[in-house]
Parts: sequence; C-alpha cells; structure tokens
Amino acid sequence: MINVLFVCMGNICRSPMAEGAFRKAVEDAELEEHFMIDSAGTIGYHAGSAPDPRAQETAKKNGIDISGQRSRKVTENDFHEFDYILAMDNENIADLKGRRTGGKAALSLFLSHAKDIPIDEMPDPYYGHHSQFDQCYAAAVDASAALLDLIKKEKLDQ
Repeated sequence: MINVLFVCMGNICRSPMAEGAFRKAVEDAELEEHFMIDSAGTIGYHAGSAPDPRAQETAKKNGIDISGQRSRKVTENDFHEFDYILAMDNENIADLKGRRTGGKAALSLFLSHAKDIPIDEMPDPYYGHHSQFDQCYAAAVDASAALLDLIKKEKLDQ
C-alpha cells in the first residue's frame, strides 16, 4: 500500500478537498487497491468535524463527496505510517518538520507538484469568498494529477 496524507491547519478546507481530488485521480486511474489516502490538520481545533460546508459544496459540484471525512490532528505515527505527506503551505510544512522525530514520510508542499500552477502554497479560502474554494479545488486537481504521476513512477512502475 502507498499511504498519502494531505495536511492543512484545521483539516476542514484545503486538505479535505486535496484528499478528495487525489482520491478521484486514483479512482480514475483504477489504482484504488494500491492507495490509502487521508487528511489531517496541524491543529486539533476542529477534530471530529466534517469539512467546511463550502469545501463540501465545491467538491460535490465536481462530482466528489467529502462529507464523510472527519477532521483530525496529525500524530507522530503519521510520519511512520505515510509514505507521502503533502502540506498546503509553508507554515504547515514548518510545523510538520518541527514535530517530526522520525519516520519514512517524504514531506513536500502539495502545489509544488502541480504542472500548471505557478505557486507552491495553497491559499487558505476559509476567510475568503466562495470562489476561492473553487480556485483551491482546481489547484488540487492539477497537483493531484502530477503527484499521482510521480508516485506511479516511484512506486508502481518498478
């Protein structure tokens, strides 16, 4: 199994949409049996909560149901369980690096994998306009396709 974790601050906007977009890319490639996909937050404030309704609506209009996801906080075990941990911004990746004490997970910024997005940090749409959720989702789709290509080369095409 290839284990992939998406991380933002609260795990209610960006990382749930990234998880959903990547899960769809994996399903479209008919590779579900090779992956375990999850998302988490660097803070536990929203632990147990469903994704933000705007994130759910954005995903739903793109054919993805993320309503069953529940927020959780990143744990030390995640660094050992996951092969890839994708942070949404520099603050998230710095937080992850600061709490990591070991493990196999490769840490990177999610959008650094995108082919058509000129930025590495996923803007946080939480306090913004609804259209920012659409922009984040579109960025997640682009980055998901490129990330899946990378993982296929590194793990599946051997």
